[in-house]
Amino acid sequence: MESALTARDRVGVQDFVLLENHTSEAAFMENLRKRFKENLIYTYIGSVLVSVNPYKDLEIYTKNHMERYRGVNFYEVSPHIYAVSDNSYRSMRTERKDQCILISGESGAGKTEASKKILQYYAVTCPASDQVETVKDRLLQSNPVLEAFGNAKTLRNDNSSRFGKYMDIQFDFKGAPVGGHILNYLLEKSRVVHQNHGERNFHIFYQLIEGAEEDLLRRLGLERNPQQYQYLVKGNCPKVSSINDRSDWKVVRKALSVVGFNEDEVEELLNIIASVLHLGNIQYGGEDSGNAYITTDTQIKYLARLLGVDGLVLKEALTHKKIIAKGEELKSPLNLEQAASARDALSKAVYGRTFTWLVNKINVSLAYRTVVEGLPLNASVIGLLDIYGFEVFQHNSFEQFCINYCNEKLQQLFIELTLKSEQDEYEAEGITWEPVQYFNNKIICDLVEEKFKGIISILDEECLRPGDASDITFLEKLENTVGGHAHLTTHKLADGKTRKVMGREEFRLLHYAGEVNYNVNGFLDKNNDLLFRNLKEVMCMSDNKILTQCFDRAELKDNKRPETAATQFKTSLAKLMEILMSKEPSYVRCIKPNDAKQAGRFDEVLIRHQVKYLGLMENLRVRRAGFAYRRHYETFLQRYKSLCPETWPSWQGKLADGVSTLVKHLGYKPEEYKLGRSKIFIRFPKTLFATEDALETRKHSLGERERERAWWRGILACRRAQRRREAANTIRRFIKGFIYRHNERCPENEYFLDYVRYSFLMKLRRNLPKTVLDKSWPTPPTALIEASEQLRKLYMQNMVWSYCKRINPEWKHQLEQKMVASEIFKNKKDNYPQSVPKLFVGTRLNGEEINPKVLQSLGSEKMKYAVPVTKYDRKGYKARPRQLLLTSNSAVIVEEAKLKQRIDYAALKGISVSSLSDGVFVLHVPTEDKKQKGDVVLQSDHIIETLTKVAICADKVNSININQGSITFTMGQGKEGIIDFTSGSELLVAKAKNGHLSVTAPRLNSR
Repeated sequence: MESALTARDRVGVQDFVLLENHTSEAAFMENLRKRFKENLIYTYIGSVLVSVNPYKDLEIYTKNHMERYRGVNFYEVSPHIYAVSDNSYRSMRTERKDQCILISGESGAGKTEASKKILQYYAVTCPASDQVETVKDRLLQSNPVLEAFGNAKTLRNDNSSRFGKYMDIQFDFKGAPVGGHILNYLLEKSRVVHQNHGERNFHIFYQLIEGAEEDLLRRLGLERNPQQYQYLVKGNCPKVSSINDRSDWKVVRKALSVVGFNEDEVEELLNIIASVLHLGNIQYGGEDSGNAYITTDTQIKYLARLLGVDGLVLKEALTHKKIIAKGEELKSPLNLEQAASARDALSKAVYGRTFTWLVNKINVSLAYRTVVEGLPLNASVIGLLDIYGFEVFQHNSFEQFCINYCNEKLQQLFIELTLKSEQDEYEAEGITWEPVQYFNNKIICDLVEEKFKGIISILDEECLRPGDASDITFLEKLENTVGGHAHLTTHKLADGKTRKVMGREEFRLLHYAGEVNYNVNGFLDKNNDLLFRNLKEVMCMSDNKILTQCFDRAELKDNKRPETAATQFKTSLAKLMEILMSKEPSYVRCIKPNDAKQAGRFDEVLIRHQVKYLGLMENLRVRRAGFAYRRHYETFLQRYKSLCPETWPSWQGKLADGVSTLVKHLGYKPEEYKLGRSKIFIRFPKTLFATEDALETRKHSLGERERERAWWRGILACRRAQRRREAANTIRRFIKGFIYRHNERCPENEYFLDYVRYSFLMKLRRNLPKTVLDKSWPTPPTALIEASEQLRKLYMQNMVWSYCKRINPEWKHQLEQKMVASEIFKNKKDNYPQSVPKLFVGTRLNGEEINPKVLQSLGSEKMKYAVPVTKYDRKGYKARPRQLLLTSNSAVIVEEAKLKQRIDYAALKGISVSSLSDGVFVLHVPTEDKKQKGDVVLQSDHIIETLTKVAICADKVNSININQGSITFTMGQGKEGIIDFTSGSELLVAKAKNGHLSVTAPRLNSR
């Protein structure tokens, strides 16, 4: 709304609350007229939307408009039905409280169209899935079905809803519409049998006759001429220029399919519609005795076939009534008037009950599954109430009485909830609530509905009492019971002036919207709404599956008198009030600008009348009783901050402090505003308009500075655009290069290939291996595979060279030994991996541990390595501690001070060792050497180190045999010994029973 405040003089104010003279009806009408002339059909009264029917298509309902209002604060954009729809939806989602939108207004004011727009808005803007789309379609397509069966052309409206409708739209936790439910109120059944001049029956009759195929009409026994049917000629208006019955028929047939009707149900439904037309064409003749008889047997034949009943039984039921007296059934013939009434009563009952069945069928198709896989699903609800507005005709009957009673209840609810909403907002903001004086129409509601003394109770009592009750006796009882009530008068009780404008058969109620005269003729019949018992029996025997659901056989067994129409309506209205009270309401008040249905015509007298009976001035007075304008601090400060040097260009402190600083600078007087917890409340519109005028002036002074900023923003925008163009060109070159990447180098791919090379080299630079052991290398693009490999080799060579340069002699010697050990034992000896991290030592025995005599015996031979070992005897395999010394020429086995055995390296045939983790090894010597007694079996705790030293000293790297299972060795004198190796839990060396040496060793690694 703030965005349009500056244009308030041209198109009035968008919120009537901002009218300076809010108590003036003339000012209200002038504002409405200004906006209507500019095609601005929507105006607020606070949160209430006032809608004036434009009688023409306006381009304000497109998807773009829907998106404009989606998720936007209620007052940030101009008034619209979409704003109310979105506000209710967001409130439902954020506050998790059910909502309802109450649409009211007289016939032709656009209530039905408003409800359609709301449904369309939710269908387009809410989240969707396949299941949700089905529900959306059914919600939307339920409208043409209900309009066909429940709407009719009246003097005031070519598509007037002749029933009240409350629809619940159910939403899941995601906010998607997943179901719906419809309640219908007070269908105008009397229209089936009678229409005023210039009006029509319900649309479906004309659609069927005009649009149905010839075969269907032939089967139903109908002609393509509505003038042939008594129920369609009474209004003398079979054709309407604004209605295309033929195309509407196609829409309804498609809608029935979408909503979930199968072909059999559609066929039976159309049979019922056709049967109503045939019932209207039944003609009666009178016998001399005055009893009626049917003269049109053709209609009975059609009815018997269409309704699935016995023709003779139906014929008798239409001319006789069944009376049960003292347990006996008696049949009494009907006279002409009674028979016609019975026929019409059956027509109304069949159509009325079929309409109720139709609504229930739609509800089944819209039903939301409350349980999925055993888990309950909770649906949030937005209700739509599209119900008749206050009606004042030249002739007002029972229907207008019920409709206006409904509007009294809605007005009572409206004022209560409006006051409650205002009071809740004041309390939430910490503003003192000042009680508002308003007309409480509870006195009128009680006059109508109070038990025992209300008009409905009096009417029911008169309907039920024995004797000659009539509409006149009902009027007399009204005069006797409530004749002294301030809001009721009759011709008898009125003063002379009032009697001149009242009939003797009328009573007048002073409603909140004004005085209405009701003619009592027909009140009792319409309230009784009775159907003869034998006609119910015939319908209960019908083969039509719809009628069997509409006419329950239990009715025949229930001797209790059914509730009257007024009591039923009162009960359903009370339930509706409960539903509405449980929800957060929004309001749409629809106004008809003229009776001629002409675009652009503003009938001030007619509109003034509607403004009065819609209670709009009363609503405005309640809304303006406190503060005319209230906004959140952030919104108010953002709009007006430029008016105060301390808040411009931005306020850094608390919002409340910023608003307080701003209004003090603007010179607001204490009585003009209040600061709540999160909002500012401004009492007078003139205060707000003065602030708006100051803002307009300030905008001009800021104009020059803004132009400079705009120039600089333009420069920056040009630079940004240039960068974007360059970026776009780069992207294009890159994409084209990617497409031609497998071709030879060409202008199309050279940029891409160069980038790929550059990118790879930069990636390689960041991810080069850090050590010679790191074998990782980035994967090159296809064009750089060969170059990558060359780079990898060069880099690795350089790393190795650098590494070698840094190695000292001792470490080099260690690595050489480790290389030999790896060559011999890697993947062959079980305990090799455990030896890798352990450094080889120069010797395992120091000089003190070796006997000096041994050193003396060695003479000049230099000792390279010494290690303690265990020697196993050739006989008996007894373990003997020994020392193994390695010199330049031989391996020497020493026992304390004695050299027990010397093995020259040249004479060493080989060395055998197992693949297990044991330390046993065999030095093989030649058998022909007389100095040697046979092969030597030794055990070392440092087997890998010891054998590596032996292999290096003796130059026997290739002579070490690693065996699996067993080793055969020479014991001397031509005998051989065997060492068996097995895996076990611990190391064990012992002589086996078979004479072999058994070695058990634990397995350390699996190979």
